[in-house]
Amino acid sequence: MKPTVIITVVAATAAIAASAQQQAQSDTASVTLSSVEVTANRAGVKTPVAFSNLKASQIKEANDGRDIPYILQTTPSVVVTGDAGAGVGYSSMRVRGTDPSRINVTANGVPINDSESSRTYWVNMPDIASSLRDIQVQRGAGTSANGAGAFGASINMITAAPKSASEAEAAASWGSYNTNRQSIKVNSGTIGQHWSADARISHIGSDGYIDRASSALWGYSAQLAYNDGPTSVRLLAFGGKERTYMAWDYASKAQMEKYGRRYNPCGQYTAADGSTAFYKDQFDNYAQHHLHLIATHSFSNRTSLNVTGHYTRGDGYYEQYKTGRKLIEYGLQPYVNAQGETVKKSDIVRLKFSDNDFGGFMTTLRHETGRVNAVAGAAANWFMGRHYGQVSWVRNYIGAIDPLQNYYNNDGRKMEANAYVRADVSITDRLSGYADLQYRHIRYSIVGTNDVYDYNTSAPATLDILRRYNFFNPKGGLAWNSGPQRIYASVSVAHKEPVRSNFTDADPGRYPNPERLVDYEAGWSWQARNWSIGAGLYYMDYTDQLAVTGQLSDTGNPLSVNVPRSYRAGIELQGQWRPLAWLDWNASATLSRNRIKDFVEYLYEDEYTNPWARPLGDTPLAFSPSAIVNNALKATFGNFEATFTTRYVSKQYMDNAASPEAMLDAYTTSDLGAAYTWNRLAGAKSLRLSATVYNVFNAKYFNNGYTGAGYTVGSDGQREIYRYAGFAAQAPINFLTTVALTF
Repeated sequence: MKPTVIITVVAATAAIAASAQQQAQSDTASVTLSSVEVTANRAGVKTPVAFSNLKASQIKEANDGRDIPYILQTTPSVVVTGDAGAGVGYSSMRVRGTDPSRINVTANGVPINDSESSRTYWVNMPDIASSLRDIQVQRGAGTSANGAGAFGASINMITAAPKSASEAEAAASWGSYNTNRQSIKVNSGTIGQHWSADARISHIGSDGYIDRASSALWGYSAQLAYNDGPTSVRLLAFGGKERTYMAWDYASKAQMEKYGRRYNPCGQYTAADGSTAFYKDQFDNYAQHHLHLIATHSFSNRTSLNVTGHYTRGDGYYEQYKTGRKLIEYGLQPYVNAQGETVKKSDIVRLKFSDNDFGGFMTTLRHETGRVNAVAGAAANWFMGRHYGQVSWVRNYIGAIDPLQNYYNNDGRKMEANAYVRADVSITDRLSGYADLQYRHIRYSIVGTNDVYDYNTSAPATLDILRRYNFFNPKGGLAWNSGPQRIYASVSVAHKEPVRSNFTDADPGRYPNPERLVDYEAGWSWQARNWSIGAGLYYMDYTDQLAVTGQLSDTGNPLSVNVPRSYRAGIELQGQWRPLAWLDWNASATLSRNRIKDFVEYLYEDEYTNPWARPLGDTPLAFSPSAIVNNALKATFGNFEATFTTRYVSKQYMDNAASPEAMLDAYTTSDLGAAYTWNRLAGAKSLRLSATVYNVFNAKYFNNGYTGAGYTVGSDGQREIYRYAGFAAQAPINFLTTVALTF
């Protein structure tokens, strides 16, 4: 898309489109405020932050089995990525360019992010969208929340409470690349005036667009609820099991030209007869189970208390075929083959295990008066993660192999506690003030042996890490609400601790510092009878943001290094227009500048020796497009709906050096959908049939990848830089159909 087209779309958005923030305000107004776990971390019209809400009906319309990030991709500033290329499997999202480890995700206020990597693995919660009441996306530092610090966004999911009337629903989807979903939900309705229960079981499968990038996912949820006037208790369990063939190595453009866009290098090896083969068991296998016990009591219409206990159990492994590996790095000795040659390298099959336990509790007290609405909360969480690796097979190995022998073994332990108080105060009938003060304490340790071999000690590298952090995160601002108008401004401070890989990849004594963010936000919106418009400005000022510079540890691992100063600045435009009773037009646009100040890139000769520091000055932050535009048209004729959506993402670099070889080209995709609902059909409450054609104009695009670089020294003594990259190819035109029957 040319710049003039972007400007035209943005201008149209600003002139006639509807504010997604205003839509979020109206959605928030429909939330029942008697349940503290629903509202404790939520933003409302008096909260001076940027946010958007998706109601249950919107989630249901978009839910055809694809992962949660695809349901959220129409919200402002969101870019979705997927390894398999067809919407199922390992997928993630970035908000304002920030990566998934900086996006705080909660369900009913309970942290979902992995305690060590800070990432959310949506593949471990298959079809969770079918059990949600709503989702709120807060952009920027947001409100205080439990779990990982929000450095780009917060995603707060609320699971649906059991309904008062009994109900059952069966849904099924099928489409391109054998993508399919089957889901059954049942709800008991109210039993004996106080009790209710519901349950769901789902299966999702896909062959994936990328070769062999298959997924087999099983998901479930179940809950038992008790309600007695001011007191309610819910016992909720949800989770799933996944088996996903690896597709995260990505292919180079040269490989795609030779083998096609669907080429997947994962698991490739040379067979004994010299032919190319692919390891059939190159799968990731993981199961994760969440248990929440939520109790709420309302002392009066103004005061209520919530106490939640939670536990998450996760365990699994992934299996990899690795070629030409040094045996000593896996606890195996070199051997002498039949030709009398000493063999130090061979092909192996390795298994890497992760066994995790996470639990804790949180409590929230809410008090509302005519002028002051206050929330006080506290939480404590504990995590224990065991990481170990085994070798199950070595090509032509002479000697005994114990497949249960670990070649590395380490434990990670993390304790996180936080307390916060938040309040909005009505200064006048229109003007309100907002304050949010949070304290976080983290204790994190890793003890054992690493999966990196240390040739200085001729043994696996030793891990003996203990770090403590104490963060104070104040937030404050003003909001002015007058009839159709809303104006807000805020300043927020956030901190984030380094993740596991920042320690395991680093050299002892070279561990990174925590990151700090000062987030400045301001916004305005206006809502009329059939149109609304909104604009938000943000400036996210980072100190010691962790970024890849090219530096390597002594063992050759790429390091994320604290860069002293960096920032993200932009404007988010949002809006809606209903020119006709049957037609809705929604649009949003984000224009931003994302930079590291005084960036220094490090390159190595042949990628591991003789580091060369290259000062590059002001450079773009990796994976941070400067323009994101969403456009959606929806036509409704009785029970028939038709939608047409378009997304544009400008070019983005996969490194921080603005390398053309590591650039993802700009892309535009469009989707066309249609649905029809029959009500009271043959004894059923409803029957809904929908179909969506994704990427209807058949764009050939990439939305993720990796990059590397090094240099060689020529005969003239001059350094010559070389770079390479892999790209995540996405599916061309494809479709999904869904049928949902409710009784």
